[in-house]
Amino acid sequence: MPPGSSQRKEQSAGLVRLLGVTKMYTQPDHYDIRVLDDIHFEIHPGEFIALLGPSGSGKSTLLRIITGLSHPSYGTVLYRGQPVVGPNPHAAMVFQSFALYPWLSVQQNVELGLVAQGVAPDIRQKRAIELIDLIGLNGYEDAFPKELSGGMRQRVGFARALAVDPELLCMDEPFSALDFLTAENLRSELLDLWLESRIPTRAILMVTHGIEEAVYMADRIVILSKNPARIVADLPNLLPFPRNRKSAEFVQMVDQVYKIVTGWDEQKDTTPVNDEPFKATSDEGGRQLKPIPYGHISMLSGLLELVADRGGQDDLYRLGAELFLEVDDLLPVTETAELFQLAEVREGDLILTELGHSFVEQDVNDRKSIVRQQLKDVPMLRMITRVLRTKANHAMNKEFFTDILEEHFSVDEAERQLTTAINWGRFADLFHYDTDTEQLYLDEDQTEDPLPVASNES
Repeated sequence: MPPGSSQRKEQSAGLVRLLGVTKMYTQPDHYDIRVLDDIHFEIHPGEFIALLGPSGSGKSTLLRIITGLSHPSYGTVLYRGQPVVGPNPHAAMVFQSFALYPWLSVQQNVELGLVAQGVAPDIRQKRAIELIDLIGLNGYEDAFPKELSGGMRQRVGFARALAVDPELLCMDEPFSALDFLTAENLRSELLDLWLESRIPTRAILMVTHGIEEAVYMADRIVILSKNPARIVADLPNLLPFPRNRKSAEFVQMVDQVYKIVTGWDEQKDTTPVNDEPFKATSDEGGRQLKPIPYGHISMLSGLLELVADRGGQDDLYRLGAELFLEVDDLLPVTETAELFQLAEVREGDLILTELGHSFVEQDVNDRKSIVRQQLKDVPMLRMITRVLRTKANHAMNKEFFTDILEEHFSVDEAERQLTTAINWGRFADLFHYDTDTEQLYLDEDQTEDPLPVASNES
């Protein structure tokens, strides 16, 4: 086995070049949501690249654009110097959800791409059987997906992708739907096939939300921000193979990536957002409702208590490992802690503020009061409470707020944003929510404005 996959990189022109790739989705009111913003990077033959970033950062969208399954709104994708104008015949995709046809056998699923290419039956059958043996499913050629475990089904997904001899193998969180041991075995086996050049693939691009997974497998790690996605780091990973997760060098690399992923927003624009977002306008000027993180209050409280017991500061990577949480699970909670001014993330550490220490020491009613006070700076919560206060009956259907948020976010994102806002508002006793009628409403003692305008608002 070669000492490191970085030695595989060939000194040749880029396999893929992204030039200013931007992706926007148009909402019903013609407002464009920018998902990807001015993405520039190259993929060279011999590279195994991990695409890493917070949940919702557009990683999968970027992957689909690279493979030609989606088109950028602006910018260009070049494959060996030629624009990608449709599905790229030199690229193959492995999906998170296996995406097998249940009525086809293992061999038939593996042959699908070859059938589409018009390959003769005897040649495609020989190729499929070779790959089925290569991925360790010899004897299961005639089995159907329902007869296979999750790991076996994903092996079929790999074989199907490799059957068409792709130069570029793209993987969208291929191990995330598997149990820990199965995922670990598949990672190692795929890595062995790649490092030993037993597959025809010239480059691999893997979307992942696992920092350890990226450091374990990739020789280059590209990190995205979100809202919209931009490249905030492009790191070479020179650790030699086989990689030891317990080595000091491995832990140091993971910690470095963790600091970037959790600290990318330190450079974000901090311009105050207008708190009356009833009409969406374009990116070029106008008011836009800022998204809130999906932090659960109960998880936030528990995390702050844990850090407080450790002196008010702890390493996020260590916390995530101890709690079996990936960065995607931990980031929304830490972002919520920062939004509520209960903690701050600095150099990969979560550090409680004075208010955070006070929050931990208080009972639940005082904690509600602290959160209620912090929500004064959250435009989405101000908008909801103002609507409820000014309504004659102090009640409004959830659908009304969903419609407003869909002017600013995608349909799915609007639903997630509103669900989080409702959970925060109920915890802080700003309003109530009836799950049967799907109405937000105020009690008599909630009708006075509980969120005075912050000092930096006009």
